[in-house]
This record gives sequence, C-alpha cells and structure tokens, in this order.
Amino acid sequence: MPLDILIEGLLFYKSAPQKKASLLKLYSVTTSDLEAAIVHLQQRLQTGATRLIVTDTEITLATAPELAPFIEQVRKADIKSDIGKAGAETLSIVLYKGSVTRSEIDRVRGVNSSFILRNLMIRGLFERNTHSKGSGYTFSVTPALLSQLGITDSICLPEFARITDALEKFEHHEATTTSV
Repeated sequence: MPLDILIEGLLFYKSAPQKKASLLKLYSVTTSDLEAAIVHLQQRLQTGATRLIVTDTEITLATAPELAPFIEQVRKADIKSDIGKAGAETLSIVLYKGSVTRSEIDRVRGVNSSFILRNLMIRGLFERNTHSKGSGYTFSVTPALLSQLGITDSICLPEFARITDALEKFEHHEATTTSV
C-alpha cells in the first residue's frame, strides 16, 4: 500500500498530530521518502474536505477552510443536542477515572470514542492534555463540568469509591486476559 495512504489512515485513526520522527520509525523509511509521501498526500487532499497541515516536526489532518461556516453550524447543533448514551458512558469514565487516554476509554467502552470525545470537548466538558509520556493525549474533566454537576471534585460523585474500584477490577481483568 502506498505510504501516503498509510499516513492518511494513521492520521485519521489517531485524530491527533503525528511527529515526523515517529513516522520515520513506524514506516522504516527515509526522510526523503516520508517528505515525498507528505507532498503527495497534500496534493491528493487539495480538493477534498480535509487538508494536511505540515509543520517542521508534525503533520495532522484538518477540515478545509472553506467548510468553516458549515462546520460552525454543525458544532452549534452538536452543542444543543443531547449527549446520548455514548456521551454519558464516556463522561462517566473520565469523571470516575480522572485523566485518561482515548485508548483507555475505548478499552472500557469497547468501541472507538474519538467522535464522542470531540463532542464533549466542543461542549467544554473535557479538555485534552499532552500525555505525560509524550505520545498522544489524555482527557480530563473541566472545572465547568464539575460546576454544572454542582461538585468541587470528582470524589464528591455518588459511589465514587465503589465505581473506581469496579473500573480498576475491570482493567486488571482486561490486562490479565489479553496478556494470556
């Protein structure tokens, strides 16, 4: 499969900027091969809904600038709509677990949570922080969410100790069954 398509797929899946240095290692290619693939991908995306944003060290996908008015309409509609069951699940996981990565949320929910996380961030309920290990992001609740819930800290949530204990047991069970 062509390198530009592999890069596009990874960017779409990760939903976050990727370091060029990491891509060099991941794909085991030369800098010139990577740069050529990036140029090819940029050219391919010039007429679509997404664009490739390139800096000296990272690349990421973004919505085409001409779609800004449409995207703003969708964003406003998203904010007005109910967060739904998936939103409530994701909200609960982050409230009870604290700062977590998307992959940890996905593991608990059993499905990809990218769209839900974006929706909750747009609403100002979550914030995205750089992961302490340097790769990816963690998600945490905002003071605005705690204020909306009428609490000052997540430990004030109903049955906080019981639910966090159940989450820890689930993660331990998942870790032991996937490593066997």
